[in-house]
Amino acid sequence: MSELTPITPDSNSETSDRTAKTRQLLGMKGAAPGETSIWKIRLQLMKPITWIPLIWGVVCGAASSGNYTWSLENVLKAAACMLLSGPLLTGYTQTLNDFYDREIDAINEPYRPIPSGAISVPQVVSQIIFLFVAGIALAFVLDLWAGHEFPNVTVLAIFGSFIAFIYSAPPLKLKQNGWLGNYALGASYIALPWWAGHALFGELNWKIVVLTLIYSLAGLGIAIVNDFKSVEGDRQLGLKSLPVMFGINTAAWICVVMIDAFQGLIAAYLVSIHENLYAGILVLLIIPQITFQDMYFLRDPLENDVKYQASAQPFLVLGMLVTGLALGHAGI
Repeated sequence: MSELTPITPDSNSETSDRTAKTRQLLGMKGAAPGETSIWKIRLQLMKPITWIPLIWGVVCGAASSGNYTWSLENVLKAAACMLLSGPLLTGYTQTLNDFYDREIDAINEPYRPIPSGAISVPQVVSQIIFLFVAGIALAFVLDLWAGHEFPNVTVLAIFGSFIAFIYSAPPLKLKQNGWLGNYALGASYIALPWWAGHALFGELNWKIVVLTLIYSLAGLGIAIVNDFKSVEGDRQLGLKSLPVMFGINTAAWICVVMIDAFQGLIAAYLVSIHENLYAGILVLLIIPQITFQDMYFLRDPLENDVKYQASAQPFLVLGMLVTGLALGHAGI
């Protein structure tokens, strides 16, 4: 019989170090300082963990177009659009945000690359410019590939980049306002990639725009969750996040009501267009979200924000795909 290797304090420490380094690389809360590779530091600035919802939004948009088929060309188009929405433009957004948030991060997350001194400001600026230019160039290539007479994807990429800039940069710095900033963030994570995916494979129309903007109100609730990790820094620097304005518990309730209510509104709309099966599936996906809200988030938002996101957000993103498939099936 083979012997089991005991877990010693040293092995626990090594495991903890690896976990911290992984979290550092992905741009997650609870990271550790000490990374020296410039490429890993650049990747950390781009926060790969945040690419996932944008990549998924492209999938939802392709589904809602009703025109996606599993051909090699369409798979490559979708993959290129995911690269645009995720690593390039989300990477641009996150790097830009870290650049303008370096004073806040020095308080809340001093291990981040800029406040820790792991990367210089000129290097950060060059990364922002590169990601922006590469993103707009790829968007233009996608328009040519799709045969668009009007460069829909390019316009969406420029518009999204502009929203990212005014979200982070003064004088507007939308994130200083809890409502405007979080809605801009929610729409950027849900509506913009959805529009790009839909425009790539179909004709973007006002119904899809309105419905995804409504869905983005649920995304506003998710965006509020991110504010709980930086309450102290926001308070010191005068940023009006919802936890600062309304207090921890009230902000947590606002958050969960936004998430559940607007998904419920989308489900009601699906019933109104006779997509009852999809509406029922969406409602079933909302139920575990409510369960995890009660188990984790509402009981201790500051301690359980990451745990809640990990447990509940998969149901939100699956609900987005269900909605996209319903809209594509209905020919909206």
